[in-house]
Amino acid sequence: MRKRLATAAGALLACAASLLAAPSSAQAQPQTRIQAAPGFHVSGGRLLDANGEDFVLRGVNHAHAWYPARTAQALKDIKALGANSVRVVLATGDRWTKNDTADVAAVVAQCKQNRLVCVLEAHDTTGYGEQAGATTLSRAVDYWIGVKDAVQGQEKYVILNIGNEPYGNSGYAAWTSDTAGALARMRAAGFRHTLMVDAPNWGQDWSFTMRDHAAEVFAADPERNTVFSIHMYGVFNTADKVRSYLDRFTSQRLPVVVGEFGSMHSDGDPDEDAIMSSARQLGVGYLGWSWSGNGGGVEYLDMATGFDAAHLTAWGQRIFSGADGIRQTARESGVFGDGGSVPAPASCSVDYRLSDWGSSFNADVTIRNTGTTPVKGWQLAFAFPGDQKLGSVWNAKAVQQGSEVKATNESWTETIPAGGSVSFGFNGSSTTAGGVPASFTLNGASCAKG
Repeated sequence: MRKRLATAAGALLACAASLLAAPSSAQAQPQTRIQAAPGFHVSGGRLLDANGEDFVLRGVNHAHAWYPARTAQALKDIKALGANSVRVVLATGDRWTKNDTADVAAVVAQCKQNRLVCVLEAHDTTGYGEQAGATTLSRAVDYWIGVKDAVQGQEKYVILNIGNEPYGNSGYAAWTSDTAGALARMRAAGFRHTLMVDAPNWGQDWSFTMRDHAAEVFAADPERNTVFSIHMYGVFNTADKVRSYLDRFTSQRLPVVVGEFGSMHSDGDPDEDAIMSSARQLGVGYLGWSWSGNGGGVEYLDMATGFDAAHLTAWGQRIFSGADGIRQTARESGVFGDGGSVPAPASCSVDYRLSDWGSSFNADVTIRNTGTTPVKGWQLAFAFPGDQKLGSVWNAKAVQQGSEVKATNESWTETIPAGGSVSFGFNGSSTTAGGVPASFTLNGASCAKG
C-alpha cells in the first residue's frame, strides 16, 4: 500500500470533540525574518516568491519514489492540466530505495522545465512511532544534507518538506521539539529554502499538537521561513472542522497549506468541497493526493487512471476542473519569467489544417520553432471554437477539459529544432460546424498562426 493513514477509533472520537471545542489561548505573533531569503520566503504569514509576489500553491502529489519512470510525463500532464506546483515523493533509503543526488537534481530540472514549483518531501518518516520501518525527522535531515548539492541554488524554485507525516498516533508529543530541532539543523547546514513541516497524527493533527505549537516552532527557525502543512482526510469531514483549523493559522499570520487531501478515505469522508472553497477564500495553498499509482485499497485516490491524463477519474476531474479547482484558481509563479501575467509572444508559429465533414473532422497541426534555440519538451494549448470532442491523437498526447485542449509531445516529437518543426494530428466529432482555434500558446507563450 502506497499511502496509509491510520487513526485509532478512540483518537477519532477525541478529535471530533476537540474540533468543536473552543481554541486554546492565542500564540505569540511570529517574528519577522532576520535575513532576506534568496528565493521563496514567508512574510506576514504569506508565502512570497523570489520576486516578492504572493504565491498560492495549487497542485498535486506525485509518487516519484515508487514510480520514477513515470515522473517526466506526469509532470508534463500535471502542468498541462493547470497546476502551478507539484509535491514530489522522495525516499531517504531508510524504508524505500533512496533517491540520490543525481535523481533529485533531475526531478528539480524537470519541475523547472514544466514551470512547476517543486515541493520535495522525504517520505520515510511517515507514521514514525507507529509504522514499522518509519524513520525519524533527524534521519530526514541527514538525507537532505546528503543530497544538498541537488537543491543548493534552487531556492527560487524548490520548497523542502522535511519529512512526511512524521508521527503516527504514538509519541506525537515529541513533534514540537523534534521539528524545531530539524529546522535548526537544516539552517545550520546552510539551507536557505522555504521549509515545510508536516503535522503529526499521520499528518492530520487531531491532537492539535501542530496547531497549538506552530508559533513556537516558527520562531525556532532562524530564517522565519517555515510553512506548516496539514493533511486533510477523515478527521476533516465537515466544513466547520476545515475552516476552524485553517482560521487558527491565518488569524495568527502563520503560513499554512493543505499538503494532502482526497475526496474520500478509509478513515472517513473528507469534505473536499469545504477544503477547496476555504483554501480559496483564505488564500491558502493545497496539494491533492495523488496523481496516480495508489494501491492497497485506496486506488480511489488516483486522479489519473494508470497515469493516463486522458482518463481522469472523478477525483481528478473534481480537483482540476471543479469549483475552486486548480484550473480556476492556480496562477503560475513569476519566478518563471512572466509574473503570472499574459505571456510574451514566443518564437513559434502554428499551422492548423482542418478537414471537416460536419459530424467528424481531422486536424493536422504543425508547430514551427522560429527561434534560434531548440525547444525540448512542449505543451501546446488551444480552445475549440465550438462543441468539438477530441478523438484519437497521433504523434502527441492530448487532454480535453471543456473546450480547452492541452497537447504534449511524445518521446519522438520532444525536440523542436531551431528553425525546424514537429507535427501531430487528431480526429474528433461535433454537432456544429467546425472551426480553427483562435489562438495557440506553446509552453505558456503565445504563438503566431501560420
